[in-house]
Amino acid sequence: MSTALHPSRWTLRTKLVSSVLLLFVVIIMAIGALTVWQLQRTLADRIDQQLVTSAQQLAVPSADRSDALNYQGGGGNSLRVDLYAGNVVYVQDLQNGGIRPSALINRLGAPPTQLSVAQINIVRTAGIGDHPSTIGLGRAGDYRVIAVSHAAKLRTQATGPPSSQTVTTIVGLPLGDTYAAVRRAALAVALLSGAGLILVGLATAYVVRRNLEPLRRVAETATRVSTLPLSAGEVVMHERVDPADTDERTEVGQVGLALNQMLDNVDGALTARQESETRVRQFVADASHELRTPLASIRGYAELSRREREPVPTGVQHAMSRIESESDRMTALVEDLLLLARLDSGRPLDREPVDVTLLAMETMSDAHAAGPGHRWKLDLPDEPMEVVGDEARIRQVLINLLANARRHTPEGTEVTTRVAGDGGDVVVTVSDDGPGIEPSLLPHIFERFTRGDSARTRTEGSTGLGLSIVHAVVTAHGGDLRVQSVPGRTTFTMRMRRSFQETPASMPSVAP
Repeated sequence: MSTALHPSRWTLRTKLVSSVLLLFVVIIMAIGALTVWQLQRTLADRIDQQLVTSAQQLAVPSADRSDALNYQGGGGNSLRVDLYAGNVVYVQDLQNGGIRPSALINRLGAPPTQLSVAQINIVRTAGIGDHPSTIGLGRAGDYRVIAVSHAAKLRTQATGPPSSQTVTTIVGLPLGDTYAAVRRAALAVALLSGAGLILVGLATAYVVRRNLEPLRRVAETATRVSTLPLSAGEVVMHERVDPADTDERTEVGQVGLALNQMLDNVDGALTARQESETRVRQFVADASHELRTPLASIRGYAELSRREREPVPTGVQHAMSRIESESDRMTALVEDLLLLARLDSGRPLDREPVDVTLLAMETMSDAHAAGPGHRWKLDLPDEPMEVVGDEARIRQVLINLLANARRHTPEGTEVTTRVAGDGGDVVVTVSDDGPGIEPSLLPHIFERFTRGDSARTRTEGSTGLGLSIVHAVVTAHGGDLRVQSVPGRTTFTMRMRRSFQETPASMPSVAP
């Protein structure tokens, strides 16, 4: 369903303008309807008063009126029908001679119109009384009518000579002019209301837009802040709401002031976080650097112990081999931590052409030697694919991806490395048909010290830093690294530009 049909999804400006217009429409419709109704009632009362006056004049005998029915029409638009015993009375037609039914419609400036038989029957059967009522005479229109009984001289077949009889005279006034006046008034009210609605709409939209302008500026400030990279690294947040929009006496000013206070708080928290992260990284870098020397010494003394000419007990030999093995593992961990610390510090990468195709062949050969139980496949393009970057680091990315596939999948798993071009990008994918990565682990797969032991078969020790190093190196090259995994198919996709321009934002990296 369209958003326009959901007022809850409208903007505040639309809601305010719509509310004002709706209120205006309700008020103007009520006023217009009341005005038209009052006009119609006033005109109807005026007609009824005229009818009552005419009825009173007919009911009072006139000294100079010898025959109340011997008349030649009224002086304006009117209806008159004389009935005796429910039948129309015939009177002399002084103008044309003869007699005619006493049922005429008098029109101003025109000869009277004789009612048809159907119209006379409507009048006779309408039940008209001594209070005004409305009847419709077809093409003649609607009339407001009243009945009055009075004495008149009539000649009947039963009596012969004229005698005084009680006659019911129905007089009426047309409602056509009243209807026309009401229609004109209604049209005028509608036109004025429409014009008023347009003017009120434009004025309301202008006033609302002008009064909501500070709120829009506050929203723009919040939008700019929402696009800042606040997740990591040093963040300098200068965005603030303009002081003109922070007047605490207004609602918008209160929002702007609260937003500024929140931004100050966030800015302080980000600064404290960055300082803490900087200290931690510096500590990790210093500790890793300092640990390299004692670890090298431990490994050297262990190797010297194994080369002693004097007989060494078997238990001591095993202990020395374990010391040497663990020192190697600790050295690898220290080197990984030192590399991540250097990547975080933003040291520049080497920039030289790197043949990714050749690196894929060499790292795949090494992986095959380290994991002969896996099935290794290589899919390369016909032409070399080169990127500009640090060969040692890109090689480390491929080594870590292949080692990750080897460590966390059972023997017999097929691992495929594919290198392809996609426009100006080089795309390298490492996929396997192993058991897959646990869905809850996928969002954190590139975080440091994340291990997938519960999701995959673990055959070797893992520091949990391999994929975080891969992600950091690819990001330092301005590339993109993604992973997709379902049971039976896991794919790591690395995308790098064949060449990219070095900028402060795209080149946080490390020397080997």
